[in-house]
Amino acid sequence: MEASNIGVWRGGHWLVRGVDLAIRPREIVTLIGPNGSGKSTTVKALLGILAASEGRVMRRPGLTIGYVPQRLTVDWTMPLTVTRLMTLTGRHGKAAIDAALGEVGIAHLAQAPVQQLSGGEFQRALLARALIRRPALLVLDEPVQGVDFAGEIALYELIHDIRERLGCGILMISHDLHIVMGKTDTVVCLNGHVCCSGTPQAVTESPAYRKLFGAQAAAALAIYRHHHDHVHLEDGTVVQDHHHHHHHHPQDKAGDAE
Repeated sequence: MEASNIGVWRGGHWLVRGVDLAIRPREIVTLIGPNGSGKSTTVKALLGILAASEGRVMRRPGLTIGYVPQRLTVDWTMPLTVTRLMTLTGRHGKAAIDAALGEVGIAHLAQAPVQQLSGGEFQRALLARALIRRPALLVLDEPVQGVDFAGEIALYELIHDIRERLGCGILMISHDLHIVMGKTDTVVCLNGHVCCSGTPQAVTESPAYRKLFGAQAAAALAIYRHHHDHVHLEDGTVVQDHHHHHHHHPQDKAGDAE
């Protein structure tokens, strides 16, 4: 999918303008930027939910898209199981639903009420709902919100695995700089327009990015790298990842709260 110079004009001003973006199969593109910078607007224009006021969006004919919106309107007063959540947007057989839930690691929660899920489990259920259609493009608007630090890392690992397994393109919106950088191929930084884009490394070194996010942004990448070779589980234990051996200092745990 490609967007060329798209702009969205609403209520007498440009919400976002001059955005160029391309997502190819097997590629992870992450959109970052401050609140109100036009991230969700851009995604909605790409998906055709909002009409772009200028520029053009090219979608491959017949492109299947799995979309996980930032806010899902669920009537929380109604009893709703995970399985039922999966059928709200389309008819799917039990086998397909169970397979999708299994793919995101929550097969055991098929009959659980959505109200009782943790933040991470709920995000996984939404992911399963997007995956059930076997999308060629997966669009995730802040997929780690409401999740603790260990849960965030686990979700990013899962998203990466999905890309490997399905070979789909992934467009992700994130306001979270320090973790997003890991497996992303291209980062696009928005601030009403594209302020910079490129590899995570290039973006974090760009003056426009530093101006937007301040000095902390430069340090953000280092925080991510520290977590790249091991994962903290919720009980505080550390699991080595990918056979890297890393001497663990007790004070490292303090860094997790950031």
